[in-house]
Amino acid sequence: MAKVKAIRFSQTGGPEVLHLEEVDLPPPGKGEVTIRHAAIGLNYIDTYHRSGLYPVSLPSGIGLEASGTVEAVGEGVAGFKPGDRVAYGSGTVGAYSQMRNYPANRLVKIPDSIGDEAAAAMMLKGMTARYLLRATYKVQPGDVILFHAAAGGVGLIAVQWAKALGATVIGTVGSPEKAALARAHGCDHVIDYRKEDVAKRVREITNGVGVPVVYDGVGAATVNASLDSLRMRGMLVSFGNASGPVRNFDLGLLSAKGSLYVTRPTLFAYIATDADFKETAEDLIAMVASGKVKIEVNQRHPLADAAKAHRELESRETTGSTILLP
Repeated sequence: MAKVKAIRFSQTGGPEVLHLEEVDLPPPGKGEVTIRHAAIGLNYIDTYHRSGLYPVSLPSGIGLEASGTVEAVGEGVAGFKPGDRVAYGSGTVGAYSQMRNYPANRLVKIPDSIGDEAAAAMMLKGMTARYLLRATYKVQPGDVILFHAAAGGVGLIAVQWAKALGATVIGTVGSPEKAALARAHGCDHVIDYRKEDVAKRVREITNGVGVPVVYDGVGAATVNASLDSLRMRGMLVSFGNASGPVRNFDLGLLSAKGSLYVTRPTLFAYIATDADFKETAEDLIAMVASGKVKIEVNQRHPLADAAKAHRELESRETTGSTILLP
């Protein structure tokens, strides 16, 4: 039984509930591998688990995404051996740790062309971008799309991917610095939501028509602007709650604003089967390895400073991806 350090929490609340503890790590079980983490990805869903918005059994570990090296393999594991570089971005919480056991069927090998930090930062956010653009609404060449928080972790990946698919991308941001970052990653039109009327600008850009799809990971603060930016029979893809969840939604708005569609997807429904996970992960790895999508790691913190990293993320101070270093 190994001793490893991990972030744990025993009650829900703000970042202060996160603590670095020493925990026992048993040998890998059947179908599992032991991974020594090289880098750990920070995602907004981590704050939902910590706050209780998405309940987990307490006390709990936290984190869904990391990269590292296989240390040991359990019974029945095929396709992985000690020394393999791997990454994951789904499954059970517990990535905020030096080492952990993880199901081999939800793990992918990382090619040498992708570094540890990029691998840790790309899996959950990159697979999210992939299902949004290729499954929830299949972006086609010539589509004009709106993506909120275009300078964020998912946003920067999605903007690049959408451009590779031949789309024109409108992105929203909250500062001139974030606007510059979004443009540098391919955003054709950038709207500063703190200074401009988002829906009005979208109508101007699209000659009054609106867009066929809005990707909205912000939630309560942007839902109305998102609906007002859509063309007739357009789709609102509400995939996150960074500003708080959308509550008491009036379905009548969808008919009043042009027979609109709305969906509230999660990554886990799109990678529920091993086949779906493999297809999604391999598509992401191919895009990153090709250079069409570059992973921006703009914040790094020691594992012990996980609470600080959460505060930065929730205050919208970050751009691109944040990683924790064990």
